[in-house]
Amino acid sequence: MLHAICIRAHGGPEVLEWQPVEVGAPGPTEARVRHTAVGLNFIDIYQRTGLYPASLPVIPGREAAGVVEAVGARVRHVAPGDRVAYVSSTPGAYAEQRVLDAAQLVKLPDGISDEQAAAVMLKGLTAYMLVRRVHRLRSRETVLIHAAAGGVGLLTVQWAAHLGARVIGVVSSPDKAALARRHGATEVLLTDEDWVAGTRAFTRGQGVEVVYDSVGKATFAGSLDCLAPRGLLVTFGNSSGPPPAIEPLELARRGSLFLTRPTVFDYTRTPAELARAARELFDLVQRGVLSVHIGQRYPLADAARAHADLEARRTVGSTVLTVNAP
Repeated sequence: MLHAICIRAHGGPEVLEWQPVEVGAPGPTEARVRHTAVGLNFIDIYQRTGLYPASLPVIPGREAAGVVEAVGARVRHVAPGDRVAYVSSTPGAYAEQRVLDAAQLVKLPDGISDEQAAAVMLKGLTAYMLVRRVHRLRSRETVLIHAAAGGVGLLTVQWAAHLGARVIGVVSSPDKAALARRHGATEVLLTDEDWVAGTRAFTRGQGVEVVYDSVGKATFAGSLDCLAPRGLLVTFGNSSGPPPAIEPLELARRGSLFLTRPTVFDYTRTPAELARAARELFDLVQRGVLSVHIGQRYPLADAARAHADLEARRTVGSTVLTVNAP
C-alpha cells in the first residue's frame, strides 16, 4: 500500500497526516514517478495554513526527485527507469508515488544526486528567476538578500556573487551569518539589528539596486527604505505574513521605485524555458559554483516536525524529506 501526507483541514503542522493512498496509471501525457526525495518549501506551509487556498483534502509539496515507473502513450522525453526531478504547479509531492504531467519532468544528469535535485529544484529555479530573469544581475551591482542562509537565500547569495554582485545578507543568528559569508556574502546583518541603517552605511547612503525579500510583512517597509532611486524590490515570499498594500504614488515618492511579485511557474511556463533554466542550474551545481547545502533531513512521514522546524527558523539551507521504497 502506498502512503502520502494528506491535509484535510487547514492549520498547524499537526494537520499533516500520513495516510494510505491509491495511485492510478498515467494518462497519455502523464508519468508515474516513484519518489526518492522530496523538497520542503515555504509554499507548502502557505498551503497548509490556507494562505494559498486549495480544495481539501490535498497532498502538499511542489518538488521532488525520483524514478519514472510508467509513462503515457504520448510521452517521449522520459522513459521508465529514468532519474528525474520536477517543480510542479500543482501540489502532490509529499507521496511515495504520484502521477503528473510529464512535461514538468527534467532528466537528471549523472553528477546530480536525487537528494541534491530535491533540495535545489524549486529553490534553485527560484534563484535563477531572481538573478537571471526578473532582473539580470550585473557585476558590481549591490543587492540585499533577506533570509540569506535559507534554502533560496543561500543559493541566491552564491549565484549573485558568481555574477560579480556585492551581496548584503540579512539573517537571524551569528551562525547563519557565518554560513552566508562562507557562501559569498560581502556583508551580513542580523534581523534584530537595524539592518536598514546597516545597509545605508554599507552603501554610503546610496542604497541598493535590488532587494530580494522572501520574508514579507515584517521586512517590506524596511526593504523599500534600503533601495536606491529606481531600485527594484522583488517580493517573492511571505514567511512573516503577506506584505501590506502600497499606493503606486508611494513608489514615485521614494525615487521611482519598481516592485514585482514573481512566481517561478511564470518563468518556466514552456518546456523550453524549463529546460534552459534547469540546464543552467545543474551546470552551476556540477561545476561547484552553487553548493547545495542540505542542512537537515526528515522521513517523509515526519513532515509535521519538518514544518514546525522550518516555521521556527530552526533550519539552515535546504531541507529534504526522505522516502523509503514502498
